Amino acid sequence: MADTALDRPPLRERKKLRTRQALVDTALELFTENGFDSTTLDELCDAVEVSKRTFFRTFTSKEDVAMAPLRDMWAAFLHELETREPGTGSLYRILQDSMLAAVERMPTEGWVDRAARSHRLAQSTPSMGANNLQFCDRTIREALEILHHRFGAGLPADQRTRLALDIVVAAFHCGMEAWSNSSGERDIGKLRNHLQDAFAAAPEALVLVPDPRAAG
Repeated sequence: MADTALDRPPLRERKKLRTRQALVDTALELFTENGFDSTTLDELCDAVEVSKRTFFRTFTSKEDVAMAPLRDMWAAFLHELETREPGTGSLYRILQDSMLAAVERMPTEGWVDRAARSHRLAQSTPSMGANNLQFCDRTIREALEILHHRFGAGLPADQRTRLALDIVVAAFHCGMEAWSNSSGERDIGKLRNHLQDAFAAAPEALVLVPDPRAAG
């Protein structure tokens, strides 16, 4: 009992986490039902009964709160790279394993639905797409820094590290798209399977020879 109590965050931190989750859940619901551009920040804050000041203590924009579930996963990906023990496998394998481990770290309660909603909103909202490009660029740069100081990879003259990372990120988006569009119940296990399929297809894509006879 004492150990459990010690493991719990302080009350103030728990309240902040509950407010953050309420903002994410309400934002995704309002954006999905009413449209991202049609939902104002005032409406979101009123629905959660928080001030704009409270909102901006947690998020930087509507785009930020809408993409929070997936950005939490990318934060976990960077953490996995930062803490993973260097092995003897390829950099591509290290990146894949870190991505899959990050997905497994996501909460089992509710994250799948939130992630799917975030993905669909990003696909249909131009401002979210532009915001995501900036976020993706920052994340890739952070990942490259981690790969350089932890694994000795990513020297400026060596483009292979950046290319390996870009391929993993592209494969993630392909797997996410396939998972989001799949029929039936979605869960983290199915997302993991779609990601593994995309990772496996990436090397074959680099040597794919198109067949003009198959056109039309």
